[in-house]
Amino acid sequence: MTVNPSIENELLGTVEDILNLDDLMRFAAIIDLDGTIIEGIMKEGKTSLESQKEQEKFCKEASERRQIRESYNDSLGKIRYVHLERENVTQITIYPKTCTILVTMEPELSIDKKLGIITKIKKITSNL
Repeated sequence: MTVNPSIENELLGTVEDILNLDDLMRFAAIIDLDGTIIEGIMKEGKTSLESQKEQEKFCKEASERRQIRESYNDSLGKIRYVHLERENVTQITIYPKTCTILVTMEPELSIDKKLGIITKIKKITSNL
């Protein structure tokens, strides 16, 4: 997918804003509806727990899960985000209208802090 340079700069700024929400943020990505990473950044000083190929696969799977969930929107209601705890990282997926936001953060953040971050991400990405 080719992205207009001014939109690309805006998306880069959005990802940077998300990473700056907390020191314990690790990775943030904007994914198109086909599962392709449009913009993604690993926070400076953090190392990826997954290879790039694994991250791309996870992003594709996040897109597929979104499509499955959306097929149930009429009967169950719209899902706004998904919170997944793993041993080494917390993964949160948020569903704006035109893309998917995937973030990872350190698992030791409290649930209240995570919910606050989700609310802020939804505000930051409300135009997407």
